[in-house]
Amino acid sequence: MEWWQAVVLGLVEGITEYLPVSSTGHLILASALMGLDETAQQKSAVDAFNIVVQGGAILAVLGLYRTRVMQMIRGMLGMDRVGLKLAINIIIAFIPAVVLGLLLNDLIEEKLFSTWPVLGALAVGGVYMMAIDRWKIRPQREAEGSESEQPGKSITDLSWKDALFIGLLQCIAMWPGTSRSMMTITGGVLVGLKPKEAAEFSFLLGLPTLGGACVYKLYKDVSGEGPNMFETLGVVPILIGIAVATVSAAFAVKWLVGFLNTHGLTPFGWYRLALTVLLGGLVLGGIVAIG
Repeated sequence: MEWWQAVVLGLVEGITEYLPVSSTGHLILASALMGLDETAQQKSAVDAFNIVVQGGAILAVLGLYRTRVMQMIRGMLGMDRVGLKLAINIIIAFIPAVVLGLLLNDLIEEKLFSTWPVLGALAVGGVYMMAIDRWKIRPQREAEGSESEQPGKSITDLSWKDALFIGLLQCIAMWPGTSRSMMTITGGVLVGLKPKEAAEFSFLLGLPTLGGACVYKLYKDVSGEGPNMFETLGVVPILIGIAVATVSAAFAVKWLVGFLNTHGLTPFGWYRLALTVLLGGLVLGGIVAIG
């Protein structure tokens, strides 16, 4: 993989990971258009890279939300009750993904990582977001008064049942093309969080979720038979991709919070529908292959 290809994939990952638009669909499109899936060995290496590059998105959230992360660490050390409650809720929301991820990972890759399941998830997700926006987010956005006076909970008000519900919705995002951010943000909204607070909980939940996926994929890639992604793609391009993903994810996260408060989820819903049509056309034209 050339350095510029790593930059492109890092940008795509960083920008789309925390937006509710499906980073999977964008990475598939970018990889195919750059010819990175021409051989089975190269495609396998790029698929692994597309998971490991999420490490950049993790670093971005750690930097932007370091105060909240430190609050949870102090909580687990017995020095902050609010931080402890939030940390426990993140763990509760993370557990369903751990259990189902380990049980269903191979089955998902075999059965769902193909053209029509991915396109279907993109399209259904777009309609779903527009429905949630109309039902839940628009009334909050149009509420009179300042943002602090708008209806909705903060993440420190979540109960363990709320956290579990968000975690169960996150599991739906194991279906490629769905979007982890979409499910966790809408899950937060459904349990009463303000859009900004739902996004923050989604970002924090991404730390163990994406981190676990990175470590698991890295372990499988390095310990498997044959060349691993470092041997196939090169160490330097992989590091470049992660660095670019870190910077671009930081900008995307900052932008998303403000955009949600102003415009809600409907624009992302329309975008997903447009991406479905584009990706479907490229697949039918033999330009892009999924799975």
